[in-house]
Amino acid sequence: MKLFLTRIVLKAKRFSDWLAAQVVFAILKVLGLLPVDTALDVTDRLARRIGQHTKRHALVQANLANAFPDKTEDEREAIAGDMWANMARLVAEYVFLDKIFDFDPERNGKDRVEVEGVEIFRDLLERPRPFIVFTAHTGSFELLPIAAATFGLDVTVLFRPPNNPYVAEKLFSARRTRSGALIPSHAGAAWHLAAALDRGQGVGMLVDQKFNRGHKTAFFDRPVRTNPLLAKLVRQFECDVFPARCIRLPGNRFRLEIEPAITVPRGPRGEVDVEATAQLLNDTVERWVREHPGQWQWFHDRWRIRKKLERGETVVKRPCPTTGSD
Repeated sequence: MKLFLTRIVLKAKRFSDWLAAQVVFAILKVLGLLPVDTALDVTDRLARRIGQHTKRHALVQANLANAFPDKTEDEREAIAGDMWANMARLVAEYVFLDKIFDFDPERNGKDRVEVEGVEIFRDLLERPRPFIVFTAHTGSFELLPIAAATFGLDVTVLFRPPNNPYVAEKLFSARRTRSGALIPSHAGAAWHLAAALDRGQGVGMLVDQKFNRGHKTAFFDRPVRTNPLLAKLVRQFECDVFPARCIRLPGNRFRLEIEPAITVPRGPRGEVDVEATAQLLNDTVERWVREHPGQWQWFHDRWRIRKKLERGETVVKRPCPTTGSD
């Protein structure tokens, strides 16, 4: 009987996922019938209205209050509106990737997509070597691996697939056609990344996701756990590490920035300091977010407060920086 009920529950979950996916696909299909700018602007306006009524909006508000205690409530709500619009645009842009990404090195700065750091891309291409590019959920971050592929760089990208398996498969197909090798962030992912670096290729990673293990670090002066994988790969392969991000510009335009390689923190014997490197990643992402707060995804439970919020506990507190390792 228990096995029968389990099967019923699993089938119901699969049907629910399938139905939700069909709704998303139908919306994207309708958007695809519109001109690019019209579709993105309509998506923006709808998201600003709908986002504030979602279950996650309370988490967004709490995260913003903790990160920006000096801002007024109206200022934080404006950031939240920008964030919901950014998230919705990110989904809608999958429909128009071929039309949006129009970067041409000979016309850099004159089209929809511009790139800062072209010389770094060219250096990596002319002097092949293993390297890591890290980014965060800022702007239309999906354009970064497409830019690398445009320059002819072979980059293996680590990504976390959506929880809905039907949406995940669709998303994986869309990314695979333009973004090079993709590795879902499941068991064995670290091995695939290490293998790519061992072949002298590049690796791309998002470093601002919620992580339940790893080193104790700080993000916006609040304790978080940070994945040590990037630092461990650097320790193993002694490769360059480049920060990169996407910034949304007015008029549905984008700036992709790849910054010079970071100086990796090291211990007294010259070994990579994994904890300090993890903190450096957080500091870099925090700098980006402070510059464009509405372009980061504040509904992430990076500080692990969602369950407390749902229980009605106090989650907005004064800053309490924490460092150190287990």
